[in-house]
Amino acid sequence: MSDEITSKKNLLVRQQLQDWFAAEHGTLLLEDERKKLAQQLYVLFGYHILQIGNIGGTHFLDGSKISHKMTASLIPDDQSGQISGFCCDCSNLPVAPDSIDVVVLPHVLEFEANPHQVLRESERVLIGEGHVVILGFNPWSLWGLWRLLLAWREKPPWQGHYIGLTRIKDWLKLLDFEVIKLERFYFRPPLRSLNLLKKLEFMEQLGRYCWPWFGGVYLLVAKKRVVPLTPIKLQWRTRRQMIATGVAGTTTGMAPHEINRQENN
Repeated sequence: MSDEITSKKNLLVRQQLQDWFAAEHGTLLLEDERKKLAQQLYVLFGYHILQIGNIGGTHFLDGSKISHKMTASLIPDDQSGQISGFCCDCSNLPVAPDSIDVVVLPHVLEFEANPHQVLRESERVLIGEGHVVILGFNPWSLWGLWRLLLAWREKPPWQGHYIGLTRIKDWLKLLDFEVIKLERFYFRPPLRSLNLLKKLEFMEQLGRYCWPWFGGVYLLVAKKRVVPLTPIKLQWRTRRQMIATGVAGTTTGMAPHEINRQENN
């Protein structure tokens, strides 16, 4: 029963988050995220790309050159923004191992009960040298401060558990990923007024130079490393033991004067 309640709660949170991004105060952030992701996806190649979860009723895969694009919806019967896709639990993807070239996780980890399992699943389905692209809210920002003040309301996007980059990097390192790109952006505060947010656009350029670590959102790209299996050549060496007289001999377990006595006899 508890699992069923948790599942329903997760679906509700996902639906609320999608509605928040589709509303006026989320569209500006969504536009910036789309531009940043398009720049990164454009330089990643392969045959299959998978986005897990839709936000704002859309997908981010238009900027990718990869021909076969798929989306995995986390909300049943949600076909908005779908290219070709399916609905699933992101901690148990119905995808074959080592089959996807790029996995995109837009604000998935901070709203999942077990984000590390989501990363494990991403690692499982990725081919060697494949890439995972993560969008997340930065807890060390004005957005993180707003979350501390408003999390008790349990409304999007404040009810999520914002995960710091240090922890994300540790998880990725354990899964043999190498972080190759990290960018923080969107330095404006999370205000509801679209007109006011547009007036604060100057904060974007100012923030990149003055406080680049405190962007409200981070974009991280990591590559799945492949450990080569190289055969180990065994080198057999004759072990010698030096006795007191300076003569090399085998290990006999006898003292030097006993060896000399045997030679005289």
